[in-house]
Amino acid sequence: MKKSRERDSRMDPEIWSKLPSEILEHILSFLPLRAFLKLRATCKSFWPLLFSPSFVSKHSSLPFSSFLSLSHPQFAHHFPLYDTTLATWRNISLSRHSFPSFTSLSSSGALFCLSHSASFTFHVFNLFSKASRTIPYPTHALHFDHLTFAATPSGYVIFVSTSNSGFLYHSKAPAWTRFHGFGPVLDHQQGVLFNGCLYFATPEPFSVVIFDLESGGWQGLHAGLPDQLTFVRLVSDGEGKLYLVGGVGSNGISRSIKVWEFDGNWWVEMQSLPDLICRKFVSVCYHNYEHVYCFWHQGMICICCYTWPEILYYLVSRRTWHWLPRCPSLPPKCSCGFKWFSFVPNLYASV
Repeated sequence: MKKSRERDSRMDPEIWSKLPSEILEHILSFLPLRAFLKLRATCKSFWPLLFSPSFVSKHSSLPFSSFLSLSHPQFAHHFPLYDTTLATWRNISLSRHSFPSFTSLSSSGALFCLSHSASFTFHVFNLFSKASRTIPYPTHALHFDHLTFAATPSGYVIFVSTSNSGFLYHSKAPAWTRFHGFGPVLDHQQGVLFNGCLYFATPEPFSVVIFDLESGGWQGLHAGLPDQLTFVRLVSDGEGKLYLVGGVGSNGISRSIKVWEFDGNWWVEMQSLPDLICRKFVSVCYHNYEHVYCFWHQGMICICCYTWPEILYYLVSRRTWHWLPRCPSLPPKCSCGFKWFSFVPNLYASV
């Protein structure tokens, strides 16, 4: 009797092999994406399932973890990831064969962009799906002063500039467009995508300039900037809000750091960095604000420094400031060159 019950409790292949495809898709859509990618190799019928419209609609509606990713010259192909959902560290490595040594790295959404000056190419890749694309520089042996990589609703753009020209690559084309007689001098920081345009800060005297992705035209932002700024960084949440992070002081020394929001007409002050945190931050960057960079990540305005392994972030919804601690896998004597990125996995982000 016992053996009979055990036999009955086993999955009958005759039944499970006839399971309707829509039910199977629904069951598989609840698997963690990484687990499904491994499972896909066990069955030929699972391979096309990943990109079927019904599976995409089910799986893309489920929540993903989001990560803060760190790169450093001492571990060029090793990327520690901080899971901001679970508050845990993970690690990921890139193949040296697939992605050779790079001179610069940018990210936007689920995509990363490497610049490889030795081969005069960019490499855009999706860490999750392992898909990648190699894009030759717009001109041979290009030496650019500025690089902006930004995901758009229809793909992504790469914007590079030299002293007298600007180049724009749009993945939906896909092709480069050259703009001669390049006008404004841009800050070395990445531009941000806002209302279908790229917004940039300029070096002193500080201003904000706008590049229209459709027309290729430039214009200045009509709203003047706050007074006594020592540095300016722009941040966009990708959903219609533009922020400014800036130091306020005199003679190149920041006495405070503040966040403003652009309301369409003016910069409205949101928050000032608490004094003790401000003192720590300006001390770690040694008042060299060229080392300071900012970006948006899932409701957080992240403020970082190339010389410091921690992230200072402002949680917009709670109006609170926090430190993300040092990554435990960093070598103890790791110094300059820390670069943090926002990484929001999306299997279907196309390269």
